[in-house]
Amino acid sequence: MIGYAVLLAFTALERVLELVVSLRNAKWSFAQGGFEVGKEHYPFMVVLHTAFLIGCAVEPWALNREFIPWVAIPALVVAIACQGLRWWCITTLGSQWNTRVIIVPGGGRVTGGPYRWLNHPNYVAVVLEGIALPLVGGAHFTAISFTLLNALLLTVRIRVENDALRRLSEER
Repeated sequence: MIGYAVLLAFTALERVLELVVSLRNAKWSFAQGGFEVGKEHYPFMVVLHTAFLIGCAVEPWALNREFIPWVAIPALVVAIACQGLRWWCITTLGSQWNTRVIIVPGGGRVTGGPYRWLNHPNYVAVVLEGIALPLVGGAHFTAISFTLLNALLLTVRIRVENDALRRLSEER
């Protein structure tokens, strides 16, 4: 259980680092004349992702979950791979990456890195991590509830991002 707590602490620190990068990139985007779209869903996203990490920590402790190696070890591998994919997305997008949807007029669409194959590869990481990270510690309810709520959120978020990408294409 201590190992899982350490994993969650590193994951939480990684999220803080993401927010630091996101804030820096948002400042850059706004300085370039960028504007945010889809603000309405963002608070829900923040609450959901915060509750996700809390659920990962609290559920195994509150329900006295047992470590199940044949579930936890493959789930850990997937969770770690998700971090790799997430940071590949962040570094590929560079200053265009953000936790918000910010349109920078004249900005081009990134088609390198994982975006060569998928329109929204970061969400592959989010979805898989939403299942894998809780399963490392036996937080089955968290995995299920986050996955269902995140599916609803992503239907909105991906629509907003696709609309933003269309607007960029129409500008050109």
